[in-house]
Amino acid sequence: MNNVWILAQADGTEAPSTITGEPVTAEDTTTTTTVASDSNGPAQETPPPRSPLIQFLPFILIFVVMYFILFRGPRKKQQQHKQMVQTLSRNDKVRTIGGIIGTVVDIKGDEVTLKVDESNNTKIKIASSAIGRNVSKDK
Repeated sequence: MNNVWILAQADGTEAPSTITGEPVTAEDTTTTTTVASDSNGPAQETPPPRSPLIQFLPFILIFVVMYFILFRGPRKKQQQHKQMVQTLSRNDKVRTIGGIIGTVVDIKGDEVTLKVDESNNTKIKIASSAIGRNVSKDK
């Protein structure tokens, strides 16, 4: 490092017109530092660092809200559907998730038999998870 470049801005609004380089000699090895302080008084101390718990509090709150939105809501709906399917009985009118409306004829485990047409005595077997809602209980 043979040269020291000095960049300075003039006191006015004008930009400096030239940048000068000065060779460094053995006699010019001193450096100066300045400490910035307020003109109102001594320099103010920095506040102590905050607790790590306080720093991560927003992230913790976001995860709690996400838990209730993503996991708790669907689980509650699933429990309500399971309870509705368990309380089904014969002659209940139900609507499937596909839009078929029928009357419950028989329930065997996970399989429900619906009567969909009275005149032809048409029956279909569906999975209990395909039942959307119990129309006879909603009235």
